[in-house]
Amino acid sequence: MTKLQKLVICTVISRMAKDKTIYTCTECGGTSPKWLGKCPHCNAWNTLIESAAESGGPAKNRYSSQFQSLAKASEVTTLSDIEAADMERTPTGHEELDRVLGGGIVEGGVVLIGGDPGIGKSTLLLQALDSLQRAGLNTLYVTGEESGAQVALRSRRLGLDGSQVKVLAEIQLEKILATLEATQPAIAVIDSIQTVYSDQLTSAPGSVAQVRECAAHLTRAAKSTGVCIVLVGHVTKEGALAGPRVLEHMVDTVLYFEGDTHSSFRLVRAIKNRFGAVNEIGVFAMTEKGLKGVANPSAIFLSQHSEPVPGSCVLVTLEGTRPMLVEIQALVDNGGPSPRRLSVGLDRDRLAMLLAVLHRHAGVACMDQDVFVNAVGGVRISEPAADLAVMLAITSSLRGKPLPKGFLAFGEVGLAGEVRPAPRGQERLKEAAKLGFSVAVVPKANAPKKPIEGLTIHAVERVEEAMNVVRSLG
Repeated sequence: MTKLQKLVICTVISRMAKDKTIYTCTECGGTSPKWLGKCPHCNAWNTLIESAAESGGPAKNRYSSQFQSLAKASEVTTLSDIEAADMERTPTGHEELDRVLGGGIVEGGVVLIGGDPGIGKSTLLLQALDSLQRAGLNTLYVTGEESGAQVALRSRRLGLDGSQVKVLAEIQLEKILATLEATQPAIAVIDSIQTVYSDQLTSAPGSVAQVRECAAHLTRAAKSTGVCIVLVGHVTKEGALAGPRVLEHMVDTVLYFEGDTHSSFRLVRAIKNRFGAVNEIGVFAMTEKGLKGVANPSAIFLSQHSEPVPGSCVLVTLEGTRPMLVEIQALVDNGGPSPRRLSVGLDRDRLAMLLAVLHRHAGVACMDQDVFVNAVGGVRISEPAADLAVMLAITSSLRGKPLPKGFLAFGEVGLAGEVRPAPRGQERLKEAAKLGFSVAVVPKANAPKKPIEGLTIHAVERVEEAMNVVRSLG
C-alpha cells in the first residue's frame, strides 16, 4: 500500500469519525459507513437512510440530550395496582379546536397537524397561542418558515393587538431544545418540522432522517418536561403528511386540515388521538380576523333552495361524536355508449355498487346514464350509512321528481337489497327533529320506540320498501 493510499484512507476515516453518521437499512437494520444503492447485508435496493452514530455508553446517547432520560428503572406492576387518573386538559379558547383535541391540550402531549399550504394552520395555531397566553399560560411559537416580523404582521392582521406570545425564529434543533429548557413554556408550536435540522446529521432539512430525528428529540423533550408540543407538517400532492410514516406513530394526536382554499370553510379532522375520539371534526370559517368556529355546521352543508329540487336528499351523518346534516346531490343525464360515474366526497367504488343494487332490487336502471354524486360543502363522507340517501337522490334525479320538503334518510344498503342499521340512530333523528325536519326514512332497527315530536318516521327493511315510501309521499 502506497503512502498516498494510506493518506486517503486516514482522511476518510477521520472525516467519518467527525461527522458521526452512518447509514441504516430500513429492512434488516444493518449499517454501512457510506451510502450504497444496495444494502450489503440483505441486498435490498434503496433502503439505506442516514442516521447519527451512537458513541460511548448510555450517558452519551443522542436521545439523552440535556434532558432527563425516560428509560428509568421501574418495577413490574399489575393493571389493578396502577392508579389511573384522567388527563387534565387545558382549553385553547376555541371550542371547535378543543372538540377535535378531545377537550383541550394535555401536558406532555405531542400534536401533529397537516394541511395544504395557505389553508390556515399557522393562523389557527397563532390564535390558539394568543388565547392561552391571555389565560395565563407561558407559550412559545417557533417559526422556521417566516421571520419574527412576518409573524408579528400576521398577528396584527388577525387583530391580536398587544399579544405577549413569545416568538423564536430558529431551525436548529439544539437551539430550540435549549430555548424550551430555558423558557419552560406550557405549549410550544414548531412551524414546521420539515424546516428543523440537527447538527448530528449531515443531510438537508426536510429529509427523512432529519424529520425523524428531530421529531424524536422533540417528543422526548415533551414527555420529560411536560410541555405540550404542536408540530406543523407539510403534505404531499396526495394530501398525506410528508416525511416518514413513523412520525404519525410517534405523536399522540394527528390532525388534518380539509377544505378548498377557495372556500371560506375549513374542517379539522382528528385521524389519531390518544386522549380523545378519532374522526372528530371541527368546523371553522375563514374571516378577515382569522378562523372562527362554526356553532351549527349543519347549516353549511344543507340545501339553500327555497323549494325542493330533483336529485337532492338530506343525510344525517356521524362525524366522531357529532351528528351532522349534509345534503347529497345527484345528477343523472344521458351518457351515451360509455357512461361516467363520478362522486365528490363519497367513495366512487361504492357508488358503482349502489347503482347495481338499485337496478337489481328496485328496478331503477342507469346503465346508459351519466351519474354524478356530490356531498355539498366539501365534506368527505366515509361511513356506509350514506347509501340510502345516495340511492334516493339518484332516483329523484332520474325521474325528475323532488323529494318532499323536510325529508331525510340514512342507512347502509347491502348487496342483497337489505337496509342495515346505522350506529347511534336515535341521536341522528333527534338532531334532524331539532333542525325542523318532518319526514325520515330509516332502517327498521333504528326506529325509536317512542315517537319523536314533529318527525314522521318510516322504517324500512329493504330498498324496494324505501322506494315505495318515497312514491307514496309524492
